Amino acid sequence: MKILFVHDRMGALAGAEANAFITANELKSRGHVVGLVHGSATGKGVEKWEKTFEPRFPLDGVTDGQLVSAAVLSFDPDMVYVHKMASLPVLQALVDSGRPLVRMVHDHDIYCMRSYKYNALTRKICHRPATPYCIFPCGAFLARNHEGGLPIKWVSYFGKKREIALNRRFDRMVVVTEYMRQELLQNGFDPGRIEIHPPVPRMGDLDITSSFSSRNLIVFAGQIIRGKGVDILLKALALMKQPFECIILGDGSHLDFCRKKSRELGLVGRVKFPGFVPQEELKNYYRECTVVAVPSVWPEPFATIGMEVMRYGIPVVAFDVGGLRDWLKHEENGFLVPWMDHEQFAARLDQLLLDKDLARRLGASGLDLVTKNYDFNRYIENLVGMFGRVVEGAGGR
Repeated sequence: MKILFVHDRMGALAGAEANAFITANELKSRGHVVGLVHGSATGKGVEKWEKTFEPRFPLDGVTDGQLVSAAVLSFDPDMVYVHKMASLPVLQALVDSGRPLVRMVHDHDIYCMRSYKYNALTRKICHRPATPYCIFPCGAFLARNHEGGLPIKWVSYFGKKREIALNRRFDRMVVVTEYMRQELLQNGFDPGRIEIHPPVPRMGDLDITSSFSSRNLIVFAGQIIRGKGVDILLKALALMKQPFECIILGDGSHLDFCRKKSRELGLVGRVKFPGFVPQEELKNYYRECTVVAVPSVWPEPFATIGMEVMRYGIPVVAFDVGGLRDWLKHEENGFLVPWMDHEQFAARLDQLLLDKDLARRLGASGLDLVTKNYDFNRYIENLVGMFGRVVEGAGGR
């Protein structure tokens, strides 16, 4: 099968890029041919992407629709697999191509003008579909500009509605959790065209499980941005009664604020910020980790970190947001805490540090759950099966 990937970046960056790259390599190893239509390069791991995707069709931001039409004619794919892409000319060209189309929904970009279903000022989670409410009182037509120049940018409500309409014409929308499926449904997507395929990471090092040592190590790993709730985690840590050490791994725009917050809360010496750590080095922290904290206060579509740490037999404490409850079962492999309740978050962390037998049982349950329900090979096989059904179903079009 010839599969044309479409993504707004080329290279390593975050979870969407990791999923696209790993999936493409696995498909190639099974005899499929992959090409790539892409936006700007991330500057990280670009050489690996160039080796994986051949041919490649870069966009220029001006004639994107024409470039996509030419790429489809040149590569002649059996189907197109779109990841993150908001360009209306690109989406229109793909729909007009008549090729079978599958869309991987990594986050809330498609139906949220802010892209994260979360108000950065009030921190309240939005549960509405895209409607005029997005204009007033939400004010989502003004968003932060991460591309340089002015700090804010204009977002068109009618452009977003058109983007939703174009995505509704795709043959399949692949979501990662039931929560994401419900988000699409309330925005008018056909339930018969939505499938759930969680982005399962590969198995961890099977020789490594946590020692649950007396170090009482708590780990956070991820981007340090406001929605990830590291500042709320720090407020919880300041209330804890058990001795602990917390390692906060990652980088991001909220890092300096959180470092200052840690000092203000008297956590110096107990909380450390080593910065970004490569994936391979994370296991060094998992060897002694008692619990992993996922304090996200925005509605996480999935939070892949949970899958990763459960493979090492480590329990998770997280706020009950977004799609986390698809894999985090309260009192089975960790604890779900009411949104923003940092006092209860602290109590649950204390509980696991005090009762290591409980931490081991929850961790073992998590390992059993992820082994049975989230197998990487099965994930790829299910994707390939879906691709085949889509191509076959579009055969008469």
